Amino acid sequence: MRRIMRLFLCLSLMLAGTSALLAKDIDISGIRFGQNGEVTRFVLDVSEKAEPSIFLLADPYRVVIDLPEADWRASDKVKGEGAVDGFRHGLFAPGIYRIVLDLKAPAIVKKSFHLAPRGGYGHRLVIDLETTSRTQFLTAVKDSKKARPVMVSKATPDVVSPRRSVTGKRIIVIDAGHGGPDPGNLGVIGVHEKVIVLAIARAVRDELNATGRYDVRMTRDRDIFWPVRERFRIARRHGADLFISIHADSISKPNVSGASVYNLSETASDKEAARLAARENKSDVIAGVNLEQADDEVSSILIDLAQRETMNFSAQFAAILVSELERDVPMLRRGHRFANLGVLKAPDVPSVLLEAGYLTNKQNARFLNSRDGQRRIAKAVRRAIDRYFEQMVALGR
Repeated sequence: MRRIMRLFLCLSLMLAGTSALLAKDIDISGIRFGQNGEVTRFVLDVSEKAEPSIFLLADPYRVVIDLPEADWRASDKVKGEGAVDGFRHGLFAPGIYRIVLDLKAPAIVKKSFHLAPRGGYGHRLVIDLETTSRTQFLTAVKDSKKARPVMVSKATPDVVSPRRSVTGKRIIVIDAGHGGPDPGNLGVIGVHEKVIVLAIARAVRDELNATGRYDVRMTRDRDIFWPVRERFRIARRHGADLFISIHADSISKPNVSGASVYNLSETASDKEAARLAARENKSDVIAGVNLEQADDEVSSILIDLAQRETMNFSAQFAAILVSELERDVPMLRRGHRFANLGVLKAPDVPSVLLEAGYLTNKQNARFLNSRDGQRRIAKAVRRAIDRYFEQMVALGR
């Protein structure tokens, strides 16, 4: 009995330790806006005092608030008031929870402060925004970047440990688009793109793992954001043989439906491809990334000679993928397209972007959100990968 009790105690301590590791730094239980003249007040109900890191971004006008990793329990249906048009939130990086306020017009942070529990309220973080001119806002953007405390991520992405497959298996990196404070499209069934594409990516991973032939990695396996450049860098650090980024489209015409596969090109194959590239390339903006920190790697990649061979292999895989998708998945009439998509710009990793369908078409959205639809897509991707590497072996690669 004593041995059993000791084992039970040890198990309890282990479970308590695990819970502590999984616990978030703070809880966010409420959110509200108020307006008083030129001042818009933003209030967060938090479980304890939290020091925010706040900075401004222009074009479009935004206020970015970084907090310790949080458990969001507040309503997403709260409407912005005053200078605030709306908001987004999510895990920006391990240890950093980001809230982005979209502004209707330029507004600066007049003050931010913490209120201790009293009068029936718990801890509150209060941020007052005051409308201003564009000139003053742009000056405040620069000042905010210099003055703000830099929040340090708890860890690097859990998928970036650099190693090639020691088993000799082909390395496939699956990228579920969007995530964290970048939700992607919200379709007619009320489910965000970031949720649906993560489910599809997991289905693809499981389908590939079941074959035993591939070493599969994911850029994200939870609701977290990675910048566009980080996504293809993850693939490069893994020494990937193939990179597949999964998304779901939207359009103003609800009758349009079907999947398509994109390859990288400086010139879009059509207006729809150009529209999609413009939208997908805004992911970093939506998540509040400071684009001034971006280096020249992406802009210089297309002139790299190594990119030419990679683009040929990418196009070869895309053609195979389209033919396999056509067997089981609703497709656009022209399923193979080209666009200048930032996520596909790894110079040495064959890469495609799979637009699995349209969330603005009810039937298509339901298909993408269903287990059966996700399974069909995953099986088509697996068949395409099998065929592609069979051709690579025939070419001695």
